[in-house]
Amino acid sequence: MESQTHKAHRPSNTAEKKTKGKGRQSGFNEKAFAPKSGRRAEREGRRNVEREQTRLHVPLVDRTPDDIPPPVLVAIVGPSGVGKSTLLKSLVRRYSKQTLQEAKGPITVVSGKKRRLTFIECNNDLNSMIDIGKIADLVLLMIDGSYGFEMDTFEFLNILQAHGFPKVIGVLTHLDLIKKQSTLKSTKKAIKKRFWTEIYQGAKLFYLSGVLNGRYPDTEILNLSRFISVMKFRPLIFRNTHPYLLADRIEDLTPRETIRASKGKCDRTITLYGYLRGTNLRQSAKVHIPGVGDMAITSVNILGDPCPLPDADSEKRRKLSEKKKLLVHAPMSDVGGVMYDKDAVWINVPGNFTRGSTDVPRGEGEKMVLDLQDVDVTLADTVSRSQIKLLGSSSMPLTVEAHDDREDNDSLADDSEEDEEGTDESDEDDLSGASQAEGTGEEDESDPGVDSGRGSRGRVSSRRVTRPVSGLSEKERSGGDVAFADSDSELGEGDEEWHNRGNSPQLDLADDIEDLSDENDGDDEDVLAGPAWKENLSTKAAAAFAEHSRRKRRKDWMGSIYSSNLTPSQIVKGESEGSREEDPSDADDFFRPKGAYAPKDDELDRTKDILSLESLREWENESTLESLRSAFITGGNTPADGVTAEDEDGSEAGEFEDLEADAPPPPPRDPEAARAAELAAKKAELKRKFDEQYDDPEAAKMDFYDEKKEEINRQLQINRAEFEGIDAEARALVEGYRPGSYVRVELSNVPCEMIEHFDPHYPIVVGGLLPSEERFGYLQVRMKRHRWFTKTLKTNDPLIFSLGWRRFQTVPIYSLDDHSIRMRMLKYTPEHMHCYATFYGPVSLPNTGFCTFNSLDGETSMFRVSATGVVLDVDRSTRIVKKLKLTGVPFKIFKNTAFVKDMFNSALEVAKFEGAHIRTVSGIRGQVKKALSKPDGAFRATFEDKVLMSDIIFLRAWYSIQPRKFYNPVTSLLLSDKGRWSGMRLTGEVRKEQGIKTPLSVNSTYKPIERAPRRFNALKVSKKLQAALPYASKPRAMKPQSKKTYMERRAVVMEPEEKKAIALMQQIRALRKDQVARRREKQSERKAAHRKKAEKEEALRADKEKEKRKELMKVAGLKSKREMEAEEGRPRKKRKT
Repeated sequence: MESQTHKAHRPSNTAEKKTKGKGRQSGFNEKAFAPKSGRRAEREGRRNVEREQTRLHVPLVDRTPDDIPPPVLVAIVGPSGVGKSTLLKSLVRRYSKQTLQEAKGPITVVSGKKRRLTFIECNNDLNSMIDIGKIADLVLLMIDGSYGFEMDTFEFLNILQAHGFPKVIGVLTHLDLIKKQSTLKSTKKAIKKRFWTEIYQGAKLFYLSGVLNGRYPDTEILNLSRFISVMKFRPLIFRNTHPYLLADRIEDLTPRETIRASKGKCDRTITLYGYLRGTNLRQSAKVHIPGVGDMAITSVNILGDPCPLPDADSEKRRKLSEKKKLLVHAPMSDVGGVMYDKDAVWINVPGNFTRGSTDVPRGEGEKMVLDLQDVDVTLADTVSRSQIKLLGSSSMPLTVEAHDDREDNDSLADDSEEDEEGTDESDEDDLSGASQAEGTGEEDESDPGVDSGRGSRGRVSSRRVTRPVSGLSEKERSGGDVAFADSDSELGEGDEEWHNRGNSPQLDLADDIEDLSDENDGDDEDVLAGPAWKENLSTKAAAAFAEHSRRKRRKDWMGSIYSSNLTPSQIVKGESEGSREEDPSDADDFFRPKGAYAPKDDELDRTKDILSLESLREWENESTLESLRSAFITGGNTPADGVTAEDEDGSEAGEFEDLEADAPPPPPRDPEAARAAELAAKKAELKRKFDEQYDDPEAAKMDFYDEKKEEINRQLQINRAEFEGIDAEARALVEGYRPGSYVRVELSNVPCEMIEHFDPHYPIVVGGLLPSEERFGYLQVRMKRHRWFTKTLKTNDPLIFSLGWRRFQTVPIYSLDDHSIRMRMLKYTPEHMHCYATFYGPVSLPNTGFCTFNSLDGETSMFRVSATGVVLDVDRSTRIVKKLKLTGVPFKIFKNTAFVKDMFNSALEVAKFEGAHIRTVSGIRGQVKKALSKPDGAFRATFEDKVLMSDIIFLRAWYSIQPRKFYNPVTSLLLSDKGRWSGMRLTGEVRKEQGIKTPLSVNSTYKPIERAPRRFNALKVSKKLQAALPYASKPRAMKPQSKKTYMERRAVVMEPEEKKAIALMQQIRALRKDQVARRREKQSERKAAHRKKAEKEEALRADKEKEKRKELMKVAGLKSKREMEAEEGRPRKKRKT
């Protein structure tokens, strides 16, 4: 054993094989991958083209702004207990580095330099799923891998199909509960196959294995977040035509006193905050909040973006900074320690933290509390230290002195007494001469409490009491000295003076102002002695009065339109704008026409113009005609000689002069240069078209898809260029508030239950309504009962529609098109096919998808989506008719006429149906003729054959029906329990809930049908008629003979010899019969052979006859040919011998 030697191992050749194969490859071998057959290559090429075409869609206009797009709305949907909250916290942690304790409401984070994401968790509630399905850009559909698909998932997918399918990503959770690897693999495969069947082949599906520290693994969340950050979204038609926003914050602005007085049952005024999406929102548009109702917008304001995109500095970096990652906007959640409630702001500060550490990033709530702790003075002390001056030249500032409560009360009491006693004094203040102070003013000066009160108001001089204007003389009114008050407060008038102004005589204020301006020079010395603000006070007063009177005047629209302040009478008299003095009040009219035409005094108002030869000769000049050519449609676009843009607008007064501009007017354009520029532009356009057609043929051969995209991009560039130079406010007035902006929408008359029962877990969507969607009417839709809904839908049963932004209950009527003749009502929806439905509700645009539900209750075990469909038409004038059968029985029958009863109740009803077609059950047709006098409702009818007394006669009629005007909006957000909304119920449901038995009618009960056998009488033909009938038509029915015949009655007894003889004869007959049969068979065989031989001979004879006939015809043809040649004189051809 020790001396045994083992065989050495052979070295491996795998490395040599790899190097050997690699050394041969010098490039891509096209022959190796070429198809073996041309047919297969053609099939593969056709398949690739089909795949490329299926990838293309009809191009739609993307109304999302490129500069600041709204955040992408990512909804996390799934049944309860599947891990929605855990996924939301993990994603927020991935993007913002912050951990949420409780996620409520929308949460907005920054995911990249050009993208923000808004995450929202959808409840396992049908109302929330409907609202989220209408607004979500991306849906993370969570599926429990250990359980499989649930009914809620399929219901949500059907809701998405009806309202426009967004992007959907599947997320499988709870896979850690499956321990066996083979079972896990088969489960993933089965779920993926089913998921692809519901969405599309190749839909993305992510797997989340387990939960670590309350979150999913970072690697799996990183893969999911990267996929979300780079996804592209195609605009959906409904969202591309409607503005909407998802409210991330709500506030109640109703005064607290109003709420207290009404015990909280008054309508509220609320504000909703959120990012605007869809299209532009106009302030005049109405909105609908699903679950609440239609609202009118009180005001819309654009606010600063709470979660802005990175600025230009961070754009230079490759990735976002840590500071930007910390930015997260979630007002309803506890992000940063601050949470916004419906009527309060809650700040949550941890139990222990240190102020000194600045390295640790603090939340928003901690910063607010620290700022409050840093304040060392009160607001009253801050105000008392501040200095406020009414005017720039005031000598003493306003001050706030600290008093105790007792002194403040005393000063307030003194002020009230002063106001009561000094009412008459304040009434006497005016722009008249000053008089000496009387007792009341002296008391005011001596009272220290009043002085302190006045000091707080900034008064430093004593009040002067002046006499009223009524006590002045005419001299004083017209030209006396005017004494001004020492302060601004004395220039004003008291409350009583404003009420008593009508009792005093009117003043000629214009004359007073002129006198004040005239005597202003004489009062300069007195004015200089006073404060600086009294300088030129009379001039300022005159200017203020002129400004006040100018503002009170009505706007002169005629002057604004025609650029003239003249009245029609002044124009007729011949006055011109230059002859009138300039009005100093028109200081804001910067542009005034110059060189206006002034009519002569001797010109009169005439209906026809006076023509002169000089004026007519001007039209002989070619340049004059060219100047007017551009004013017509057929003329050029550029004005001709001497015609400016102002002249084209129809202004008669000439050019407009900028009175404030110092720059010289622009020089007039050269007409030759303008023509040359226009010609050059035309040549450039022709050259461009030529180049596109010949030089670059590929550019001209764009397909439909590229042409549409180019057209859409071109229109977008035109729209952006149109609003490029307009400021934001003017642009908002013209086109509305743009999507992507963070707006504050104020709504009034909101039901108080919305605020009282507010729950941040339920989304609040504000959807804008188009002008056509604000009215109500009859809608005609095409719908189909869902194949998974177990019950059959019945006409006039209440149904909940989700149409547009609204959810409402109504009663539809189902119908079917009866060969394009009539709309025939259906009692029940048909199986596996579409039908029409007509109902009353809010108008929606055609081709809008909808889905219906019988109940929104979450405790229903069966599939809740009852039907889906689209809107066809609005207020269509089509009648829905119902089949009506009227039955009657004959009570008197003639030959082809019968009297019918029990079909109508009166002769009037019969008169309405005269000429109508009727039928019997056996198929005999007839017609209603005339009503009978007795009994009531009986009539005479004619038939095509005689009817029987047992026949039932019926009349088929069509009865027109109208849908009921019933509209019940779903107000789920107004309830404390959002999933317990119930609308109108069926009578059977009410009886079942209250335990009431259904009343039974006697005529409605089913009874056993007993039909007695009918006995028909025999046909009796008279002997006279039998004699007249031919022999073939005579009846041959003979009566059975009742008596037996002689042959039946006699008895025959045979002897034995006779019996033997009869038996022998029977045997001989049988043998004879057999011989005859064999002889006939042989004879038939001989005849068949003979017949076959004769047929063969006949065929040979026919062939011979045919050949003989051909020879004869040939000879006859040659003979006729020779005769024709002889007649024409042609030489005959010699036969060769």
